[in-house]
Amino acid sequence: MKVVIAGAGEVGTHLARMLTNENHDIVLLDDSPEKLSKISSEVDLMTITGSAHSFQDLKKTDLAKSDLFIAVTPFEERNVLACSMASYLGVGRTIARINNQEYLQERYRAKLNNLGIHELIYPESLAAKEIIASVKQTATRQLIEFSNGKLLLMGIKVRENAEILNKTFEELSQENQHLLVVAIQRDNETIIPHGSDFIKNGDVVYFITTRSEQQNVFDLTGKKQFDVKNIMFFGGSRIAQKAIEKLGDNYRIKIIENSREKCEQIADKFENVLVINGDGRNLNLLKEEGIEKMDAFVATTGNSETNILGCHLAKSFGVRRTVAEVENLAYMSLADNMDIGTIFNKKLIAAGYIYRFTLNAEISKVKCLTASDAEVFEFIAKPGAKIIEKPIKDLGFPAEAKIGGLIRGNMGYIAHGYTQVQEGDKVVVFTLPSGIKKLEKFFK
Repeated sequence: MKVVIAGAGEVGTHLARMLTNENHDIVLLDDSPEKLSKISSEVDLMTITGSAHSFQDLKKTDLAKSDLFIAVTPFEERNVLACSMASYLGVGRTIARINNQEYLQERYRAKLNNLGIHELIYPESLAAKEIIASVKQTATRQLIEFSNGKLLLMGIKVRENAEILNKTFEELSQENQHLLVVAIQRDNETIIPHGSDFIKNGDVVYFITTRSEQQNVFDLTGKKQFDVKNIMFFGGSRIAQKAIEKLGDNYRIKIIENSREKCEQIADKFENVLVINGDGRNLNLLKEEGIEKMDAFVATTGNSETNILGCHLAKSFGVRRTVAEVENLAYMSLADNMDIGTIFNKKLIAAGYIYRFTLNAEISKVKCLTASDAEVFEFIAKPGAKIIEKPIKDLGFPAEAKIGGLIRGNMGYIAHGYTQVQEGDKVVVFTLPSGIKKLEKFFK
């Protein structure tokens, strides 16, 4: 597939790296020669210096022969306009990065589609949803819902109090038919488990289960849910503001923000939020603002190291739930090893959303797992696809991937060897990067 990306910022360059690894033909357009020079020295792609809202510069990318145009510059208006222009020039499909929730309203989508903007992505809003899920689901490292919760993927750090410790997966599957372990994160390595493998103390274990069996997973792993009422945000970023907006008035929220101007903006925007102008790394300030009474601490400054340190300090004061935005991919494993409750990365969230449009199969959801290079897909089984021909055990499915479950109608089911996928099923698949392309032949 030929893909043109406009914008060599963090999201654009990460996406370019990701797609180049999958042997796509990538063209990266940006008005900064320095940014383009840096990535072209690291990744095998074509770069073009130019403006995303210039017909002349867009034509240089050979859009008429391209399958996908992705506009992810920092400027929303430029992205929307660039997608409309790219459609006019003949590209197959467009995706625009936005920062305005209004564009996502159903009444405007058809109008935008008529203008040639086929898909919209709002990374800050997607990241805010990760924060909310973490605050509401305190026993997991990561929770992903499929088809409005008909199946769940739960990433849980297993401690020495878990009754499933040292049990083989063969034993576990015999005793618990309504859950399936699809992966283990151990010592910075992602493992697709087999029957003779077992769970060790300190593993992050990814379970596929149903809503009704969720408590059973908590019992097996020795986890207890607790309610979050008091939340402290470190950094008043757009992500933090979007999360606060979505959380509503059911929580007591404080924000510590270094910029006085931003503090005034946030105070005007949220009447029920206490805004403190100061440095969240200041121990005395944290004590004065009652850090010991907080149930959750969410760090969303623009600096990964500051967010990790802030969460580490919060843990030392006894805060039970910590959430950190870690945009520096090199620090993801470090943050995970420091036992920060939830880590999220805006680039990974955005790339996962966009990535599904580059595969030769119908996909309703893609999620990149934090602190891991693995991904979870929700494929749709189409008529004539190889996936519906035989039971799972007879398909010759890639060793790097595992089918966790399927959604059929209004019901979610855990997958077993004898399970046979039917036309129209949504199939949840966990895979390592080396298995992604191999999956296409089963679902296309």
